[in-house]
Amino acid sequence: MAHVLLIDDDETFLTEQVRKALSSPKYRLSSAVTGSAGIELVRADPPDVILLDLQLPDLTGLEVYEQIRGLDARIPVIFITMAKGADTAIEAMKRGAFNYLYKPLDLSRLQAAVDEGVEVAQRMRSPVRIAETDLQREDEGVMFGSCPAMLEVYKQIGRVAAQDMTVLVTGESGTGKELVARAIYQHSARARGPFLALNCAAIPENLLESELFGHERGAFTGADRRRIGKFEQCTGGTILLDEIGDMPLALQAKVLRLLQEQSFERVGGSETIHTNVRLIAATHRDLSPAAASDRFRQDLYFRLGVFTIHLPPLRERQEDIPLLAEHYVRRFSRKLGREVREIAPDAMALLCAHSWPGNIRELQSVLKQALLRATGDVLVPSFLPKLSSAPGTAERGAATLEAMIEEHLERSSSNLYADVHRSVDRLLFARVLGHTQGNHRAASRVLGIARQTMRAKLRALDEPMTSEPLEQDDDALDV
Repeated sequence: MAHVLLIDDDETFLTEQVRKALSSPKYRLSSAVTGSAGIELVRADPPDVILLDLQLPDLTGLEVYEQIRGLDARIPVIFITMAKGADTAIEAMKRGAFNYLYKPLDLSRLQAAVDEGVEVAQRMRSPVRIAETDLQREDEGVMFGSCPAMLEVYKQIGRVAAQDMTVLVTGESGTGKELVARAIYQHSARARGPFLALNCAAIPENLLESELFGHERGAFTGADRRRIGKFEQCTGGTILLDEIGDMPLALQAKVLRLLQEQSFERVGGSETIHTNVRLIAATHRDLSPAAASDRFRQDLYFRLGVFTIHLPPLRERQEDIPLLAEHYVRRFSRKLGREVREIAPDAMALLCAHSWPGNIRELQSVLKQALLRATGDVLVPSFLPKLSSAPGTAERGAATLEAMIEEHLERSSSNLYADVHRSVDRLLFARVLGHTQGNHRAASRVLGIARQTMRAKLRALDEPMTSEPLEQDDDALDV
């Protein structure tokens, strides 16, 4: 339930309007009729979003806003104003306010603005927790993984978080790049400032510049008033530009100048605006060939790539799949009203055998679908949707194995033989069990080894076992 605080001296009409748009159980609404009372409520019980009138009996809206910002600059504040007070609202936006709305209120616009504010507030407040093995908590902002590649990601976050420099986060879609950006923000000196995330690929090219840098009235058709852009609005905080590889070349030059000088002009304006933001960029593209072929500015690429964190795809983190799957089943079960708390070993084998071209986002989708079909408290293979292997899985596995060998050789490892065989067995058994739908008898036949031998190898790998009993049949005698 999102907590919304309304600070306005109109106790009847406006309050009733807001209550109509923001009703329970989705929202919890509290109100104050003076600025001082509102500030005390913020101090006692910080809300997720604040609706603030510009005209109050004891203080101006801007005075109240500055005091709220001193208490917690992360709370999105939406100003409510008459059209005549637009200049004051724009001034508030320049100081970091989240949005402003006009009276009489458009209830659908009010609800959309509050929902957006709640989402931004959750991004800023929800701690990104790094957990290698702990499955007891079901928080959303958790980075799981104990494979070497993920341990290196955690180290890199720790190295760069306190350094006020630009960071480039790379990785395929669905690997969790925004979680990395939020972890950097939350462990930085700007953690008490705002955090905004913008997807460059999701905003039309002709609107992206205005969204980032703002515009002056009359700058283009439909620009009937000045707009404050995200770089001006987020001063003192951190901005994530997701999918920066999709940013138009012309706009890249303006972003480069902002990084170099922390200044820019609004669209259609000549006034130089100074800001103070930290930029984190993310992309699923390889920007190096794009820069080499002039499809991405080289100077911007070099500026962004001073410190790069690469997130591995899920197919290169197979040992993390059981941990991730159990975490998401627990979390989604609660949200979807299911009682599932466990994944059957044969279902886990199917999950481990899949190549996950959509990465963690695909894993989440598959588990949600499975939970919607589930009955009882164990997730079994029949609940899973059909998992189709992506082309090139074998090639990717070979490349991963080759990379592991090279890594061991570089650090003069003394257990290369055992590690390689363990990795091959893990991949082989998961793939064969996936092919046989978790049937151990069929899997042992495909592998050409006894079922007892296969089970012993699975135990050595710490792989999940099926619950089928050990039968004394002829293939139990094989050696």
